[in-house]
Amino acid sequence: MAHFHPIFEANSPAVRVRFGPGVREDIESEIDRLGCSRALVLSTPPQAESAMEMAAKLNGKAAGVYTRAAMHTPVDVTADAVAHAQEVSADCLVSLGGGSTTGLGKAIAYQTDLPQIVIPTTYAGSEATAILGQTRDGVKTTLTDPKVQPEVILYDADLVATLPVAMTVTSALNAMAHAAEALYAVNRNPLSTMLAIEGLSAFKRALPAVLANPQDREARGETLYGAWLCGTVLGQVGMALHHKLCHTLGGSFDLPHAETHAIVLPHAIAYNAAAARDELQPICDLFGGREPGASLHAFGQSVDAPIALRDLGLQEADLEKAADLAVAKSYPNPRPIEREAIRALLQAAWAGEPPKP
Repeated sequence: MAHFHPIFEANSPAVRVRFGPGVREDIESEIDRLGCSRALVLSTPPQAESAMEMAAKLNGKAAGVYTRAAMHTPVDVTADAVAHAQEVSADCLVSLGGGSTTGLGKAIAYQTDLPQIVIPTTYAGSEATAILGQTRDGVKTTLTDPKVQPEVILYDADLVATLPVAMTVTSALNAMAHAAEALYAVNRNPLSTMLAIEGLSAFKRALPAVLANPQDREARGETLYGAWLCGTVLGQVGMALHHKLCHTLGGSFDLPHAETHAIVLPHAIAYNAAAARDELQPICDLFGGREPGASLHAFGQSVDAPIALRDLGLQEADLEKAADLAVAKSYPNPRPIEREAIRALLQAAWAGEPPKP
């Protein structure tokens, strides 16, 4: 299958990326490379101890530790973190964690322009983008700005070796969603399509191996490779229905980010399948079957992914509001956004039913 387009644009930001078990132990040299000496280490509350340990190993180059990173990057937490960074005279940020911690680092950088070193402990992939999602008064919005793009990413397979299996699955499917929607992005290009297919391939190969042996360092490393590819493609092209629905559900109903992506993905892809048949064919080629939504649903079931939004605490009565929010603003999508069809999609995802083509 050829990926060439006669007319396209592609942008690749300058980001230093390192892979390898134990690479996190070399953070000090990365701080030096940035010309910095006072790093603020960020984490969520559950990872506070790891953040403290990391700061202690920086030989005096840690300005402090901030451990209040939260899901969906609430703006009040960001304001507190910015004030703390200024109070300790931080000249760079070290974000240790998943999407919540990475999001906080990006939000601080957006306001202060401090350089960022990100050490992912999940497969969120947001570290590879200049995109920031923030939540204010229950509404999640996104922006894109070069200041948000981390300067350094350290992918350490040892850090994800202890990631619980359930979180491994949902985080991986969250990353795969970036690649799946990139296949039909309105501004896709040959490079973004190749990155998306390779990212999906990496997870298709490695995720079952990780489930069979969570301590398999090579498989863990390949899942991080998949996360980097899927995150990189997310930073290059626009997303559509799937991400709109997940931002709506997460920001307005406080649903967990990765689990929501894992559940919604097959349904959103099935919704768009008829309008993007050729673009989504690589999903069928990789995962089998004739319908890309059904193919992803079957793969999710094979790795014990969650399948129902109701299991995340979403009430059936909330589906009307969710459908209204999802269609409130127009955005590029292969198939027209039809309110009743979106409502039916949400109903199926809420109930845990197979996606409807």
